Amino acid sequence: MSNPAIKLLIAASGTGGHVFPAIAVAQKLSGYEIEWLGVPDRLESKLVPKEYPLHLIRVGGFQGKLGLGTLKTMTGLVKGIFQVRKLLKQGGFDAVFSTGGYISAPAILAGYSLGLPVFLHESNAIPGKVTRWLSPFCTKVAVGFVATSKYLTRAQTIYLGTPCREQFLTPQPLDLPIPTDSPLIVVVGGSQGAVALNQTIGECVNAWLAAGATIVHIVGGANAPTQKSENPRYIVLPFYENMAGLFQRADLAISRAGAATLNELMITRTPSILIPYPYAAEDHQYYNANVLAAADGALLFRQENLTAPFLEAEVLNLLQNPLRLKTMASNMSSLGVINSADLLADTIGREIAARSSANAAPNRTSA
Repeated sequence: MSNPAIKLLIAASGTGGHVFPAIAVAQKLSGYEIEWLGVPDRLESKLVPKEYPLHLIRVGGFQGKLGLGTLKTMTGLVKGIFQVRKLLKQGGFDAVFSTGGYISAPAILAGYSLGLPVFLHESNAIPGKVTRWLSPFCTKVAVGFVATSKYLTRAQTIYLGTPCREQFLTPQPLDLPIPTDSPLIVVVGGSQGAVALNQTIGECVNAWLAAGATIVHIVGGANAPTQKSENPRYIVLPFYENMAGLFQRADLAISRAGAATLNELMITRTPSILIPYPYAAEDHQYYNANVLAAADGALLFRQENLTAPFLEAEVLNLLQNPLRLKTMASNMSSLGVINSADLLADTIGREIAARSSANAAPNRTSA
């Protein structure tokens, strides 16, 4: 879809869970004039300037108990709102779209104060603080899980799934030495890795290799496992760009439970063992994972209750039961919304068009 008259400010910052879905939607709005709002030294600073003008402001989140830190955060938020208001007015923007997180607060409030359509996407099963507090100020709130809407009763919610990067939607070749006759286990702990998860995996790999599996272990920014095999079928990498190809080839994934990663696993129909990060805000990774586990697309284990012998046995049991893995893959495919980015882009376009038709003023940012 396209509309050259529409100028959109996208506010998405921090992790891939916020930035990648926003990029997926932006790519579906090829006729729009898009600019980006972010925070210095975050992921968007690397990815966005190649495609869109990037504006940076400094804004933090509300952490812990009330105190001097809260006052500082509030001061930064107020400053950020006025900065974004100025940007929206001077730039003649028609709407605001955000994928949540700290950056969405000044963007939502500034857009709302100017009478602009404001769109928000929440990818987690349990919405974050900013989404809960500010969703009533949004024109539409798209959610990645059906159950999320029950936490946002004062907002206009719509279930559209979570937009996924284009490469996850088409077959991707792999450049790793993975035998065609070997089941593939992919282990990923997020962009920063997961020390505890890495160490547990390191104690299990020999048994899985002995069962004929190949293991690709993405350790991220965390320490690599201290116990590891020199077997060429155990591939340890700090990062790997082609996660789409890995998930598409994998017979089983072992992963944390960030919303973006879970969405990619659903889209690629990858059976999974999910071990949520135990210190995630409001335990949201557990609730994300529970959606997949309840649908029997994944197994869910708490890190604090997980031992290496138990995980080793669970994986061996799955490797020996290909029918079980096939059933899990089928259940995963029923959860993902493949055309989520198209649906969200269409929703944004329709709402802006409806607002424009109903509003006699040609541009509310002139107010």
